[in-house]
Amino acid sequence: MRLLIVGTLNGQLTTATKMAMEKGAKVTHAERGDQAVEILRSGRGADLLMVDVGIDIGRLISQLESERIYLPVVACGTGTDAKAAVTAIQAGAKEYIPLPPDADLIAAVLAAVADDSHQMIFQDPKMAATITLAEQVSKSEASILITGESGTGKEVMARHVHRKSNRAEKPFISVNCAAIPENLLESELFGHEKGAFTGAVARRIGKFEEADGGTLLLDEISEMDVRLQAKLLRAIQEREIDRVGGKSPVKVNIRIIATSNRDLQDEVRKGGFREDLFYRLNVVNLDLPPLRERPADILALADHFVRKYAAVNALPVKPISLETRRHLAKHRWSGNVRELENTIHRAVLLSVGPEIDVEAIRLPDGSRLDATANPAHATQGVAAQAAATANAVSQSFVGQTVAQVEQDLILNTLGHCLGNRTHAANILGISIRTLRNKLKQYTDEGVDVPQPGGDVRMAG
Repeated sequence: MRLLIVGTLNGQLTTATKMAMEKGAKVTHAERGDQAVEILRSGRGADLLMVDVGIDIGRLISQLESERIYLPVVACGTGTDAKAAVTAIQAGAKEYIPLPPDADLIAAVLAAVADDSHQMIFQDPKMAATITLAEQVSKSEASILITGESGTGKEVMARHVHRKSNRAEKPFISVNCAAIPENLLESELFGHEKGAFTGAVARRIGKFEEADGGTLLLDEISEMDVRLQAKLLRAIQEREIDRVGGKSPVKVNIRIIATSNRDLQDEVRKGGFREDLFYRLNVVNLDLPPLRERPADILALADHFVRKYAAVNALPVKPISLETRRHLAKHRWSGNVRELENTIHRAVLLSVGPEIDVEAIRLPDGSRLDATANPAHATQGVAAQAAATANAVSQSFVGQTVAQVEQDLILNTLGHCLGNRTHAANILGISIRTLRNKLKQYTDEGVDVPQPGGDVRMAG
């Protein structure tokens, strides 16, 4: 991981630097906050900032946010300075590390940021075949398209390909195309020159240049605007980019990996995705099967998450009971690995006996897993019952307008997802941007819209 240390604290941060480097971190140092901002503007990126509490941390975080640079900040100060620690946390720091530094504490902070969720944990033959293909093509320079449902581990696979590639010692840079507003994504990718637009107070190096020599992951590429797709295609073909407001092209040497949880060929047919860009990205396709189709991975991942969250919460590692393992293996896991991880995290916290039993396995609403939910285990009688239910639901649509049916579907899906916009958009098969526009329309019309966490925003 890349660590940027800001400040000096009378030389004590030098000791922290040595400890971090011993743990494998690549460390850059800046004495002042403005120097740190300049380093990040210049494309020498970081995964974590460790900042001297003597520096105005609130101002530094505001500067970074104005430049659209979002990084976790850990404050460092003398262990007896409780007021400085509180002030730093209030200013936006994620953690406070007392100095002189403790090697184990430094290691824990780095581990929390690096996160072992980037490990490939698998046992199922179907997933093993996909990983074999990934490792076979990793040494090449071919662009790779990784597809699969939300939560299947597409970014984890992308990082695995990078680690196995000839570029492993160079940067791995990830851009979530769905999370960055359309009008900012071009600058995020290609960078900008000073004065290119309002707020461009200095040159900013984009993700293409930051990834030079390494790998650039374009996460959820189906959310990218068609106009920007044309510029991306040129960048991939010519291996050069134009900064926003720039006068001359900049050469880049990167390997492109893209992900999508939607059918890009279908998006091409609908006109939402350029066909030439699709073929440029889809030199090799790695399609990750959903978790319910690789049952051996469910239990392997569950055991891994038990160990992980027992360590994080300083709890003993408990075995998963046989009955619980049966329930885990048969659950549908519509949220895939992400849903399983959250479920096991809760179970580690809720378990009271010597084993993790079924009582500890709870869904977010407090309900238990349904051990018969996986279609692979459904009987013919259950299938017939489901068909009858579907027929009854379809008949209830008669007499409603298309707009009414669409509104009910969107709001019911959002409620099912406890207000999570991204999850709902994935289930509905629409972009997060389209979903937000629909919800704004409904709110303006006086309709109650579910909010994140399950609350409802009352219109008016």
